[in-house]
Amino acid sequence: MLNAVATGQAAFSFSFIEEAHLNIVVCIKQTPDTAAKVEVKDGHVTWGDSPLVVNPWDEFAVEEAIRLKEKHGGKVIAISLGPETAREALKQAVAMGSDEAYLVSDPVLKGSDVLATSRALAKAIGKIDGVDLVLFGKQAIDGDTGQTAIATARRLGWSPLTYVAKIAEIDPAARTIKVERLLEEGRQTVTSKLPAVISVVKEINEPRYPSFMGIRKASKLAIPIWSAADIGVEAGQVGLAGSGVAWPEIMPLPAREAVCEFVEGASPAEVAAKLADKLAAEKVV
Repeated sequence: MLNAVATGQAAFSFSFIEEAHLNIVVCIKQTPDTAAKVEVKDGHVTWGDSPLVVNPWDEFAVEEAIRLKEKHGGKVIAISLGPETAREALKQAVAMGSDEAYLVSDPVLKGSDVLATSRALAKAIGKIDGVDLVLFGKQAIDGDTGQTAIATARRLGWSPLTYVAKIAEIDPAARTIKVERLLEEGRQTVTSKLPAVISVVKEINEPRYPSFMGIRKASKLAIPIWSAADIGVEAGQVGLAGSGVAWPEIMPLPAREAVCEFVEGASPAEVAAKLADKLAAEKVV
């Protein structure tokens, strides 16, 4: 607060009060396009020449982070763990409106499961000062576990708020947040202290398209690469060595053969009766 007093008979004071703002980290992953044909070759999963994209669930997390920044101030920092090709995913996050981006990339990270990935992400987030909120998409479309956000929150010691469909209230000054979780039974309202880790569902927003100025900014932005040593992780703590899940053998599922049979009849009632008989015979109903 800055005070000033005038000379003479009159006196006055004025002050500048800095409003609380939010520093948000959004964790994104580069995944194969949803139309990719996944195959198993020589014991390894491959999607061939399919293009790599930002994990679709993560786009909702990026959008929500940017909306929170626009409302409360602060900045959005995008982080991705993966090979150097993941720079393109980070560039899209910047083109959408993120302020900074960091890539965690190191050969020792290859093969990391949720246990090892969450360890690396928590360490990377810990390198950033004053983080109030970490956002994830609901899950990644390749691994599909939906556990990374929870595991990262556990390692940070922060509250995990999952399946979030709406951030109802957030008070940076009071360090509180209220969210609505989308569950099978309905919506659940939960409150928590900040900092917290959130995973969002698609009902939370509609991701924006990158702007022209955003694309220009992203094309010029130098994205730093953090190695395992940079974030304070030993080789034995990540990758296959630091993972709790092992894949001793991967094999494709046998092809499923299907036979299509058309049920015909003189009337809809006759077709329905024949269909019901066939379903009963196959013990479907």
